[in-house]
Amino acid sequence: MKIVVCGLGKVGEVLSRDLSREQQDVITIDKNEQRLRQLIMSVDVTGIAGGGSFLDVQMEAGVNECDVFIAVTPDDETNIMAAITAKTIGAKYAIARVRSPEYFKQLDFLRESLGIDMLINPDLEAAKEIKNMFVFPSALSVENFGDGKIFIVEAKLEEKSPLLGKSLREIGRKHGNVLVGVVERGEEIFIPDGDYIIERDDKLFVTGEPGEILRFLQSIRGVLHKPKSALIIGGSRITRYLLKMLKKQKLKLKVIEHDEEIANRLAVKYPHVEVVCADGTDQNTLREERIQNYDYVIALTGIDEENLLISLYASSQGVKNTVTKVNRTNLLKVLDNVGLQAIITPNKLIADHIIRLVRSLQNSSGSSIEDFYRISEGKVEIIQFHVASGSPVCERKLKDLPIKSGLLILCILRQGEIIFPDGNDCLQAEDSTIVVTTEPNFQDVRDILEEI
Repeated sequence: MKIVVCGLGKVGEVLSRDLSREQQDVITIDKNEQRLRQLIMSVDVTGIAGGGSFLDVQMEAGVNECDVFIAVTPDDETNIMAAITAKTIGAKYAIARVRSPEYFKQLDFLRESLGIDMLINPDLEAAKEIKNMFVFPSALSVENFGDGKIFIVEAKLEEKSPLLGKSLREIGRKHGNVLVGVVERGEEIFIPDGDYIIERDDKLFVTGEPGEILRFLQSIRGVLHKPKSALIIGGSRITRYLLKMLKKQKLKLKVIEHDEEIANRLAVKYPHVEVVCADGTDQNTLREERIQNYDYVIALTGIDEENLLISLYASSQGVKNTVTKVNRTNLLKVLDNVGLQAIITPNKLIADHIIRLVRSLQNSSGSSIEDFYRISEGKVEIIQFHVASGSPVCERKLKDLPIKSGLLILCILRQGEIIFPDGNDCLQAEDSTIVVTTEPNFQDVRDILEEI
């Protein structure tokens, strides 16, 4: 597919790299020629220098013939104008990154009247993911599938975990409604079988219903107390979305924001939240605000390094749950052994959404991808497929299907029921199924089968 990415900020760069790895024909547009050259030298993409909302620049980039146009500059208005122009001159599908809540109030108008097919908001998606953390205290990451019916939660085994040294088969006898789909051990990734033995510092990706996962997490970390308080550093857009989402959860919420004008606006708009105008990166301030007394500390400033230091300090003061926003994806590998808990990367969340869309559009027989998520630095993909009538996977026992290696069917969603299948189960028409795979670029449920 021919895909044009307008804007090479952090989101645009991540998207361009990921889409290139997906073997798409990627053309990038940006005003900064040096940034374009650096990307072209490291990734198989084409670059056009100029303003992405200008007609002549779009024509030079071939937007009139492209399959997908994605506008992800830092400016909402530029992205909207660029997407409208792209759609007007012939782009088949137009996406705009829009961060302002005001534009999301006009979502239907932007789609129906102006032709923009999709609006994406990295701040909103990050806030949703942080909100999910409150459901599963101690989780490193949380993703939900099946309209929120089933979750996939990342957890790390500590030194004193009672699960150490046990096989997954043994664990399954006690936690039969939870499935360990992926294990990350150092640099290695496993899609484990029942004989796999759990070791210290293993990262487990488990799936199941919320209550069952909570019981599993308690077996790893001991008694999990329902969070009662959270300290948020930084009054960013993510903070504003998050405060609105957490309003009904009866949490004691405090925000520390150094900018007086932003702090005052937050205090007026969210009267249920205590807002402190101070430097939240200063350890003296954090001590004065009794950081150690909070169940969660969430670092949401605009600077990665400050967020990292805040969370590290919180951990050193005994805070059990920290959430750290990191924009630069190249830092994620370095941070793996630092000891931080949950790390939120808005750019990665948006890249996953767009790749899911691109794969769906690429499937000429009609999309069967319903949801998509990458873990372990993109080495593993978790995909929710819709099973259409007549699919070659239908009405055959799973043990009789030529399923590819490096793949596991995590569960089947059938008329509101969650099924953890064994070899005697079958996929049926109109089911959804969630699979985990180390093989990239699945586009359809039939891709789980070996070619015969």
